Amino acid sequence: MFVITFSTGLWLSSVISLSPPYSVSLKSEIKKLIYMQVALWLLVAVQMCVAHFKLLPHDQVAMPYQWEYPYLLSIIPSLFGLLSFPRNNISYLVISMISTGLFSVAPLIYGSMEMFPMAQQLYRHGKAYRFIFGFSAVSVMYLLVVIAVQVHGWQLYYSKKLLDSWFTSTQEKKKK
Repeated sequence: MFVITFSTGLWLSSVISLSPPYSVSLKSEIKKLIYMQVALWLLVAVQMCVAHFKLLPHDQVAMPYQWEYPYLLSIIPSLFGLLSFPRNNISYLVISMISTGLFSVAPLIYGSMEMFPMAQQLYRHGKAYRFIFGFSAVSVMYLLVVIAVQVHGWQLYYSKKLLDSWFTSTQEKKKK
């Protein structure tokens, strides 16, 4: 929180809390991360649709891994996050943070464990059985997992900072 102190002519110091600009910058960062998460979600959804509807042969787009199905629920925390911004709704922001762990991070952890034997086989023997446009599917999906973990991690970090900012401003309003 930014704090400006100024002195009146009577040697009294007053403190002005500037939480709204801080809140606005945090909202902006979280919105950027939510849009990145939606882009990742769209990539997974498109890959799943193309594979299931057989729009391309399986040697070009592999069938999805099991963890990708629950990861599609990761759109829910993004929606709650966006809904929390217009009126600084603390409840929606908390729901967004909790459901990010449940619907976003948990499938990514499961996915990294599910794909580990295939990554190990690729590393040790150079054999890959699933491909996405000529690239090993496990390599492409691990890249997605690494990016998604960073996006969700920063989203949770900034959401916690925003929650603290909103909670502090709410407490200050109650004291007055």
